[in-house]
Amino acid sequence: MIAVLLVVVFAISLRMTGLLRRYALTRSLMDIPNERSAHSVPTPRGGGVAIVAAFLLALPGLAFAGLFSLHSLYAFGGGGALIAVVGFADDHGHIAARWRLLGHFFAAVWVLIWLGGIAPVEFMGEVLKLGWAGLVIGTFFLVWMLNLYNFMDGIDGLASVEALTVCLGMCLIYWMLGVADLIWAPLMLAGAVAGFLWWNFPPARIFMGDAGSGFLGLTLSSMALLAAWSEPALLWSWLVLLAVFIVDATFTLGWRLIRGDKVYQAHSSHAYQHAARRWGHKRVTVIVGLINIFYLLPISMLVAFDYVNGLAGIFLAYTPLLCAASLLKAGRA
Repeated sequence: MIAVLLVVVFAISLRMTGLLRRYALTRSLMDIPNERSAHSVPTPRGGGVAIVAAFLLALPGLAFAGLFSLHSLYAFGGGGALIAVVGFADDHGHIAARWRLLGHFFAAVWVLIWLGGIAPVEFMGEVLKLGWAGLVIGTFFLVWMLNLYNFMDGIDGLASVEALTVCLGMCLIYWMLGVADLIWAPLMLAGAVAGFLWWNFPPARIFMGDAGSGFLGLTLSSMALLAAWSEPALLWSWLVLLAVFIVDATFTLGWRLIRGDKVYQAHSSHAYQHAARRWGHKRVTVIVGLINIFYLLPISMLVAFDYVNGLAGIFLAYTPLLCAASLLKAGRA
């Protein structure tokens, strides 16, 4: 059944992305190049809706088969759908930042309510129960992750390759740990992303748009919080695998704050954007995928199997990436 469902998810995403591309061309929903753009040709946007639809349609099937809890279904389905609707509306016509942010916080709180809050966190060999502080931390974590994913969706294929490699990497870790119940959601998300990636790989024929990027950011971070309820170390494993996006977005924001830039204004100063101008979209996207597979995944495994504690894993994963972001002048025009 799982194999059939995965094929269906991939096929829905693949076909729907093509239909969305046609729709975008008909309605003139195009990303027009400007001085901040990484592309030079007007390109349709909004294709990430296919990822949302294919994944959310798979969740009831997993729940019916007893492979996904109803609480998780409500968390991922409700929160993800809200973010997708807000993003889709913004793709069609600008929505004021305060209303977008309100929707983001509402979706984050919704997810946390259905997941039962934040699981106890493993820190320096101790397991800490965060209580109400965990709800606050978890809310800001989810909101930041969905926004940083939007920030990082700026060159062809990057956000798709990140989601695909992270999901498949965590599926491998879950399988090796023997926690098969956690595998199915990221596996279905990987299938949905793969269908879209066929259209989005450099040179992209359609862009993801806010509906897709925000949805992926919220869903991946929600999966990390869900995994922590099974095994606290798995939260750190997720944070290790997501290191490229977390480091680049956070480092860039930090530098822009230090410089006194208006952080809410669009820009093109992320490390990956500087790299893409030097080496091209395809090379940067492939490099990020290779970093995830051959560098971050082994560290994530060491953390999951408790050979390395979470903080040590974060240090090993983030330090070289911070150096790379600095060398690439992330946050600077």
